[in-house]
Amino acid sequence: MKTLGEVQQFLSNLFTDQKLAVLATQDKGQPYESVVAFVHTKDLRQLLFATIRTTRKFDYMSDNPKVSMLINNCRNEDEDFHRASAVTVIGEACEVEKSSDRINTYLDKLPLLEEFIMAPSCALIQVRVKSYIIVERFQTVSEVHVD
Repeated sequence: MKTLGEVQQFLSNLFTDQKLAVLATQDKGQPYESVVAFVHTKDLRQLLFATIRTTRKFDYMSDNPKVSMLINNCRNEDEDFHRASAVTVIGEACEVEKSSDRINTYLDKLPLLEEFIMAPSCALIQVRVKSYIIVERFQTVSEVHVD
């Protein structure tokens, strides 16, 4: 079993290495998933992503802020069956102000998206993490609750 420090390092490494996540929202109980480019805060309590306010995911999050995100290190290779790791993030999403700190955090990892995130029609979404469910090698599962 990993120590808290090892779990934090694992999450930080995975989130630094991966640029995309699958976001799950819902509309009247019907799941809806989309791919988003994300960043994490250093304390691992929040994830940030950007979306246009006229998207389906934005509408669904506005009605129901409970979301999950899936981040994994799969490369679609045979080795994934032995080495793949995935993290499901359970949390609540809300639009936040595009402060310089948040924008800088986002653009440090995703500089190609500067024009996108700076557009007036684009919202910056913060997911406040409630828990992480970590799966390694398809069978080792652990859950970490964020206070």
